[in-house]
Amino acid sequence: MKTKAVRLYGKRDIRVEEFELPPIKEGEILAKVVSDSLCMSSYKAAIQGPDHKRVPNDVADNPVIIGHEFAGEIVEVGERWKGEFNPGDKFAIQPALNYEEGPMGILGAPGYSYRYLGGDATYVVIPEEVMSQGCLLVYRGPGYYPASMAEPFSCVIGAMHANYHIKPGTYTHDMEIVKGGKLAILAGVGPMGLAAINYVIHREDRKPSLMVVTDVDQIRLERAASLYSPEYAKSKGIALHYINTGTTPDPDSKLRSLSGGGGFNDIFVFAPVSQVIEQADRLLAFDGCLNFFAGPSDPRFSASLNFYNVHYAFTHIVGTSGGNTDDILESLEMMEKGMDPSGLITHIGGLNAVPEATLNLPHIPGGKKLIYTQLEMNLTAISDFRKVGREAPLFNDLADICDRHDGLWSVEAEEFLLKSCG
Repeated sequence: MKTKAVRLYGKRDIRVEEFELPPIKEGEILAKVVSDSLCMSSYKAAIQGPDHKRVPNDVADNPVIIGHEFAGEIVEVGERWKGEFNPGDKFAIQPALNYEEGPMGILGAPGYSYRYLGGDATYVVIPEEVMSQGCLLVYRGPGYYPASMAEPFSCVIGAMHANYHIKPGTYTHDMEIVKGGKLAILAGVGPMGLAAINYVIHREDRKPSLMVVTDVDQIRLERAASLYSPEYAKSKGIALHYINTGTTPDPDSKLRSLSGGGGFNDIFVFAPVSQVIEQADRLLAFDGCLNFFAGPSDPRFSASLNFYNVHYAFTHIVGTSGGNTDDILESLEMMEKGMDPSGLITHIGGLNAVPEATLNLPHIPGGKKLIYTQLEMNLTAISDFRKVGREAPLFNDLADICDRHDGLWSVEAEEFLLKSCG
């Protein structure tokens, strides 16, 4: 079967190409990709090429398909997996395989390391190690884009689970954020910060009593507040505050006062900015946990840390990169129950838009860029649908649908787009 895919050949060298997929073996699965969400990790892989730890050294001769936040439909199942997976099943993939015998060993991952498996393609061959590691996941919820967004959501889920605190008088780590505690998300209204806010509000098992979200971009703060309002959070038992630390005099004092003076039990830093990390360090409560979520591009990136507090105040520092399979299963379950990730999505495009968008991702404003790989469509902001619709009626119809959903993408919009352009 022929596929069309975006392949990485080297630093800043990614190309849309059509080529033949090999016939599947008895331990493999052929799948149709429907949607993929572009990730900054793909940008880093595209910029670094073979210097990236997950990209093979011979990528110039054996290019890999990029994209790892994808969903689609199973087409053909190899003999070994029949009965466990079926043609027509919708799926998502956990890209963190942690499989020592796969490409690149434990670092090998779909979207970085595989010639025939990545999210920015029309059809892919899923190798046996994905299934044997339990990383091909059936999705039974509405639409495809929620399953694409399950992977980024799993990253914030994993971050919440990775925080820890100490039981007094023991050396036992009590994993997770503090139930009923005080939580802060700094630089937190980018796409992943929005995912964290959404997840915290919709959790059933463990919620903070207070959540404070900061940023220096007032427009993005206002958008976050419209998506996840303090009033809605209050109905879920959480006091939610959005604070612009760029315009607030003495932001440390303001944030500490919101915490009641004692600081925050859990703080998540969503930007690789040393000043934000140092502010988080200053705002931690006794036995507080600072989670550095943002992945820096500079391997020499550093920030100051108060080691007096590490010793006497039991400061904990953790960092997480991605979620595990349990995290993405939790994410998919929440999507199936109705948690909608559409607030993260600000742009829609087709496969042809992937190379330019990936290479310029840090400079494209807004949130997640959602790609429908079966389509040819320039990357377009949802907020621009009406304007583009003056020349292209399809976008006018999409604008009408988005207006019915408070300006957001939706399953209705997805189904209309796929039907109109399929």
